[in-house]
Amino acid sequence: MKPLRIAVAGAMGRMGRAILNLAGKNSSFSIRGALESASHPLLGENLSNLLGIPHQNSLLTDRPEAALKPARVLITFTNPRATMDHVDACLRWRKALVIGTTGLASAQVKRIQAAAKKIPILFSPNMSVGVNLLLMLTALASKKLGPAYDLEIVESHHGMKKDAPSGTALKIAEVAAFARGVSLDKVAVYGRKGMTGARKRGTIGIHAVRGGDVIGEHTVEFMAAGERIGLFHKATSRDAFASGALLAAQFVAKKKNGLWSMKDVLDI
Repeated sequence: MKPLRIAVAGAMGRMGRAILNLAGKNSSFSIRGALESASHPLLGENLSNLLGIPHQNSLLTDRPEAALKPARVLITFTNPRATMDHVDACLRWRKALVIGTTGLASAQVKRIQAAAKKIPILFSPNMSVGVNLLLMLTALASKKLGPAYDLEIVESHHGMKKDAPSGTALKIAEVAAFARGVSLDKVAVYGRKGMTGARKRGTIGIHAVRGGDVIGEHTVEFMAAGERIGLFHKATSRDAFASGALLAAQFVAKKKNGLWSMKDVLDI
């Protein structure tokens, strides 16, 4: 089987580097493009020199067409504005797309949904196998326990993370609310301050912690009189997300169009 030709946007970021390093060591993938912003100081450099990946002749570029034309799938972990540019570029060149970007506005999500009618897109706020299992367990517990159990979600990330709460925390809250048959918009409580009064039954608390070099931690707690039930995921390496992104690329490369998630990839 021929290796899957991939391009990576945000190539010099934390996730971009992790994906490129894993792909460079795996004969199932062929790195054909590495995309960065126009202001990046390393533009034009060879990936072999930048990452120590042997036999990689791709040059770091800010031109989407240069990265995309030889590739089958683009993987993007960038910012919302850049991601929308990548959606447009993939539409133009009819390429498959894996999106791990978080912090997208509802209008941007709608643009992704519209684009998926023409090209295959896998969109997930977290590519980790463990986190997606956490989502499944949260949905099950939320449905079985119901609003009689107070639900709180706490996430921790490194101090450089720009959006809060994390996309993963929001997804956890979303699946929990859906399992209870309610809209997250109506029950979400983002942090607490001052004289808030007694906790309102059925609400879902969502809290963000930022500091240091924490890769990503998510805790889900169901609390009732006399007992607490906790679910916890801790990422110790970005390789957990990078390997999931590569699995996603293999999955979406086989599709003609449509919007997919890691739930589809993992069949859970």
